[in-house]
Amino acid sequence: MDELRIQIVTYNVAVRNPEGSVRGVLGLDNIQDNKTPLPDFFLIGLQEVKAQPQNYLVDSIFNDPWTNSFKDVLAGLGYVKAKTVRLVGIIMSVFCLRKHVIHLRDMQTLCTRTGLKGLWGNKGGVSIRLQIYGCSLCFVNCHLAAHDHLLQERISDYNNILDNQKFDCRESVSILFHDYVFWFGDLNFRLNEPATLPSAEIEKRVKAKDYKSLLEYDQLKTVMASGDAFSELVEPNLDFPPTYKYNFHTSEYDLSRRPGWTDRILYKVNPNVYENVTLDITPQSYKAIDSVMYSDHKPVVATFAIKVFSDYVERCVKFLPVGIWYVNEPNTATVVMGSDVEPNIWDWIGIYNDDFSSLDEYIGFIYMSNNNTTIDATGTSLPTIVRSGDRVELKFYENIVRVPRKYRLIYFSHGSGSILGMSHSFSLQHRDPSDTTTPTLDW
Repeated sequence: MDELRIQIVTYNVAVRNPEGSVRGVLGLDNIQDNKTPLPDFFLIGLQEVKAQPQNYLVDSIFNDPWTNSFKDVLAGLGYVKAKTVRLVGIIMSVFCLRKHVIHLRDMQTLCTRTGLKGLWGNKGGVSIRLQIYGCSLCFVNCHLAAHDHLLQERISDYNNILDNQKFDCRESVSILFHDYVFWFGDLNFRLNEPATLPSAEIEKRVKAKDYKSLLEYDQLKTVMASGDAFSELVEPNLDFPPTYKYNFHTSEYDLSRRPGWTDRILYKVNPNVYENVTLDITPQSYKAIDSVMYSDHKPVVATFAIKVFSDYVERCVKFLPVGIWYVNEPNTATVVMGSDVEPNIWDWIGIYNDDFSSLDEYIGFIYMSNNNTTIDATGTSLPTIVRSGDRVELKFYENIVRVPRKYRLIYFSHGSGSILGMSHSFSLQHRDPSDTTTPTLDW
C-alpha cells in the first residue's frame, strides 16, 4: 500500500481578516527548503469568518479573504484547491498537490445548521467526502455551542450533525461509514469544575505545563469516555496549552473566560473493510501555533499518514496530446475512455490556464452534449457523443478562449463529483498569415 500525508488546520478567526502571510496558520513556517516533504492534502477548517450579509453575498460568488490567502500561499507550493464548502461563518477547503487532482472521485459536500435549534447556521457543521486511490475519506469542520454550561447542547450538536448528514454513496452513506474520518473545529468543550478550577488556577497549571491534570477536567475527554459524543473517534496525544481565550494580538490569556481546549482535531479509521488489507492511520504531529495572534483562539494543526491502495486506477479518461490551438478558429481535442467509463452527455470539459490553482478557475467549458446531435422520431434534437471505439473527439468553438498562452483541459464527470482526466499543457496562438491551411471540422 502507499502512504498519503494529510495536514489539517482548524482556526476560529473571530471575524478578523488575515493580516500578512498565512504561512504560520498553515504550519508552514518550519518548511525552509525543498528537502522538507509537503503533505499531499491540506484540509483547512475555519470558524467565525465574517458573515455580514454583504460579505456573505460576495464570498458566495468569490472566495473569502482567508481562502484566497491560503490559495495564494499553497499555489506557490504546487497545490490546487479542489473544493470549498461554507455555512455562514463555517468554511472548509480541500487543497491537494496537483498530481492528485485526476484521482479525486465522488466529491460531495453537506451542511447542517444547529444554531437556534437548527434555524441558523452560526453553529453547525460542514463536510466534504471523497474517494482517493480506492479509499473513502470524510472531513467534518464544525462550530458547536459555546459557554461552559452548555455541554448538553454540544453533545446534541454533534449527534445532530452525525444523524442528519447522509451522502449519496452506496457504501458510505454516513460520516462514520467512510474508511477514514477526520472531525475538527471549534468544538467548544471547556473544563469542568469552575468553582474549584478558576481562570487563575488554570493559568498557573498551564505555565507549569501541567496539561495532564487539566485534561482530567476536559469535557471532550469526559463525553468520549461516557459514549455521549465523539466516542467513535480518537484524538492524538494533546501536549499544548489551551487554545482559548487569548487577548487579541498577544499570547496572553484573557482571564475573563476560563482557558480551555476548544479547538480540536479527531480521527477514525475503519481498518478491516477490505479483504486481506488493513487500513491504518498514524498521527505524526498535533500542535497549536502560538505565534499566530489574529484571533482570541490559536490555530491547531495536525498531520496524519494514511494507507491507500498502490497503483489504484478507476474511471480514467486519457487526453491524447493536444496540438496547437489557433485564435478565432474552432479547435479539437481527443480523449480515450477507460474501459469502466461510460460517458454521460452532461459530463463537461473545462478549459484552464496551465498554472491554475483552483478547480473553480475554469475559463470556459463544453458539455459532451455540445459535440453532436441526433433527431428522434418526433423530430426532437437529442444530444449524443461523437466517439469511435474508446475515443471521443471534443469540439471547441472559436470564441471559447481568445488570449494566446498555455492552457490545459480537465474532464469532469456529471455532477462534477469526479475528475477523470487532465491534459498536458498546450498553446493557443495566432495563426501565421502565411499559413493558408483551412481547418476542416464537420460541425
